[in-house]
Amino acid sequence: MAHYKAEQDDWLLVYLKYLLFVFNFFFWVGGAAVMAVGVWTLVEKSGYLSVLASSTFAASAYILIFAGALVMVTGFLGFCAIIREDRSCLSTYFCLLLAIFLVELVAGVLAHMYYQRLSDELKQHLTRTLAENYRQPGAADITISVDRLQQDFKCCGSNSSADWQHSAYILSQEAEGRRVPDSCCKTVVARCGQRAHPSNIYKVEGGCVSKLEQFLADHLLLMGAVGIGVACLQICGMVLTCCLHRRLQLHFY
Repeated sequence: MAHYKAEQDDWLLVYLKYLLFVFNFFFWVGGAAVMAVGVWTLVEKSGYLSVLASSTFAASAYILIFAGALVMVTGFLGFCAIIREDRSCLSTYFCLLLAIFLVELVAGVLAHMYYQRLSDELKQHLTRTLAENYRQPGAADITISVDRLQQDFKCCGSNSSADWQHSAYILSQEAEGRRVPDSCCKTVVARCGQRAHPSNIYKVEGGCVSKLEQFLADHLLLMGAVGIGVACLQICGMVLTCCLHRRLQLHFY
């Protein structure tokens, strides 16, 4: 016949429960932070995604949102498992922690792979986008992204404002004599792009490529730092979960 020892008689069990409870709280907060970073990436910075050649950056953000939501749901399960001292719930909690850890590992690998080829992709794709797609039929999203990019980062052209000399838009009659788009201007007014003087347009060394590259690198670093922080918490949580599960098992004899 199973006999359960009273909780107050086992200080280690009490210690493990409270320790896992504190961990679970920070884990839940971490999940909210992970999801917030992912949502912020897609909502606030989605305007730049159209000028990127691949969807890896967006995919990493979606993975963070999914992982963050799963963390928050898992956190609630963890609270229930700790309070009820249910070994089956603890086992499920451990499996979910492991699954989230693997998801975040995949996101981290994707971000690292993307960072390695970030510079080459930007130089090749952004230059081609400015020349071939800006203000062209069916490319409204790209046009908006490029205009926002140049205004937000105070830059003009892929590597320099001279890149616009090869643009299909600038070479067309639609440009109305503009040498650069109006979004290159420090103060945007109609046809301000007709005057490509440094006092009128942004002349930044390295152009928009260097600015966007730094932005994406910083953002990937933030995503990676949040992911690593939560992953470290998860390892501690899995160890504590195993210890508590084993301790509860020993109480039945």
